Amino acid sequence: MALIALQDISLNLYGRPLFDHCDLHVEIGDRLCLVGRNGAGKSSLLNIMAGLKRPDTGSVIYQQGTVLGYMPQEVPLQWQGSVFGVVAEVMGEAGKALAAAHAMALGTAALSTAERGAAESLMSTGEGWEKQADIETVLNHLGLDGDADFATLSGGKKRRVALARALLTSQDLLLDEPTNHLDIHTIEWLEEFLLRRARTLVFISHDRAFARRLATKMAEVDRGHIYAYACNADQFAERRELRLNEEEQQRYHFDKKLAQEEAWIRQGIKARRTRNMGRVRALQAMRVERAARRVQQGNVRLQVEQAERSGKLVLEASAVSFCWEDGYEVFHDFSTIIQRGDRIGLIGDNGAGKTTLLRVLLGELQPTKGTVRQGTRLEISYFDQLRDTLNPDETVMYAVAEGNDVVTIGGQNKHVASYLQDFLFESDRLRVPVSTLSGGERNRLLLAKLFTKPSNLLVMDEPTNDLDVETLELLEEMLDQYQGTVLLVSHDRAFLDNLVTSTLVLEGDTLVHEYVGGYTDWLRQREEPQPAPKEEKSAAPRPTPAPVQEMPKKRKLSFKEQQQRKAWEEELAALPAQLRALEAEQAALEAQLADSSLFSRDPQSFNHAVARQPQVEEAQLALLERWEELEANLAALNE
Repeated sequence: MALIALQDISLNLYGRPLFDHCDLHVEIGDRLCLVGRNGAGKSSLLNIMAGLKRPDTGSVIYQQGTVLGYMPQEVPLQWQGSVFGVVAEVMGEAGKALAAAHAMALGTAALSTAERGAAESLMSTGEGWEKQADIETVLNHLGLDGDADFATLSGGKKRRVALARALLTSQDLLLDEPTNHLDIHTIEWLEEFLLRRARTLVFISHDRAFARRLATKMAEVDRGHIYAYACNADQFAERRELRLNEEEQQRYHFDKKLAQEEAWIRQGIKARRTRNMGRVRALQAMRVERAARRVQQGNVRLQVEQAERSGKLVLEASAVSFCWEDGYEVFHDFSTIIQRGDRIGLIGDNGAGKTTLLRVLLGELQPTKGTVRQGTRLEISYFDQLRDTLNPDETVMYAVAEGNDVVTIGGQNKHVASYLQDFLFESDRLRVPVSTLSGGERNRLLLAKLFTKPSNLLVMDEPTNDLDVETLELLEEMLDQYQGTVLLVSHDRAFLDNLVTSTLVLEGDTLVHEYVGGYTDWLRQREEPQPAPKEEKSAAPRPTPAPVQEMPKKRKLSFKEQQQRKAWEEELAALPAQLRALEAEQAALEAQLADSSLFSRDPQSFNHAVARQPQVEEAQLALLERWEELEANLAALNE
């Protein structure tokens, strides 16, 4: 029996048919990726699977005892309290006790005697602190502070909380765009987590690398139907193309027969004398079928208004550093030259400083040290990841044309309504407020607004969120043909690989590292660094070869290399003491957690010990890796 079986389901939403008598079966162990155009009904289908929406017709059947972890597209408004408490809720009564224990430790909530008793009872057992450790581990990997008030979080962090809840609910998961607002490092952790821990997975994602890594089956939502494919993401495009070609042939023969029947019925008296009523009824049925046909949604037509060519030099940074007023250093000693036609990708964890680096390069922030020089004739268009350039109270038409009836694209005037149709906005959506648009629609609207501005430098901060695969590929094609320069921040690995010529990477060491190529090229260069350069051998033959037993003469180190060696040796000498300190701390933490009465006596110390233990283990691993790196560096320097 399937884990989830959708049988003959139909659903109309706001008068628009989303599903028309569809079937879909999800077996235990499947990793099914749902794809389709924006607005096709993917999120509604996931809602139906989760039991939050009932189809108009048909049924949804679950295997007995099924519990599903569900991450919705929109975060529910009723969630409140600390992040830890919101996530712990999914564990039922144990979760309530964990949330109460966390509130006790923080001293932020007044608890009843019963709640305190339940918390102390749970935390006096191994089960309690194991569950708490599970929650803390997921929160740490998702970059969430369990003590933070959920209501104060940004939209992106609220979605991370929703993801954490789903991951801790069950091994059978329904995830709606789980990679949105995640950095590459977190996406890679999520992939590994799902491969190890998820038993069954149904997910919506336009991240092609994510789908390629996880999906074992594909299902496309297209014009009211669900087409399932027993293949991975790489094979999906070919099988989909075969289906569409077959559909086109069937429609061609249908339309040809319909035209013949229409010609026959219009023959007048001659036809009436030989009219076959069965044939007439068949024609009427064909008319109904043709009227109900839903054509495939067209593609976005992307065309950017280009300004005159900029100078050869676009941007030059010389020994640039930036610190915030509180002394936090984002990056230092960064130098680069960006020339016309370059396509530069920016990679780094959330909060690493990618947007700050962009603002420094564009002159919006002044560097603490160093200089940034901009080239001549620059016309800059900036795609903002927070969509702050869109006023939520303005209508769609006003947001793009600012009250005008026409926009200029490619040197020609075009009515704003016709221009917005190129971005798949139907006439009934042109006068609605921006605040009512979905994430994908807002992204398309921002692209439409951006491309009306003449530019020769496009700066795009996370442009791929919420865009379907077809629009993503068209955006790639447009940017590839763009005659100007592109600065691109993105966590979409396939997008970076297909587009950029070099990458600037903030790797958490306050340095900006530059690599040739895209994301995959960065991984290869980072993981397989070139060996330290050796002294070149002279091409001329030596007059008297050295004896075999004689050791080769060491080259003389430069002053800078001597200073570097001294620093490495000092750092290496300090590592054993640091490791011993961490081992002692680890032993003390284990002794603390072995005391079953610790939580009831000192819940704050208990929570600190639980959170600190994985941090100590990670620190030990980092020191061992650094030890190995330092020894390798010194060996290379002494060659």
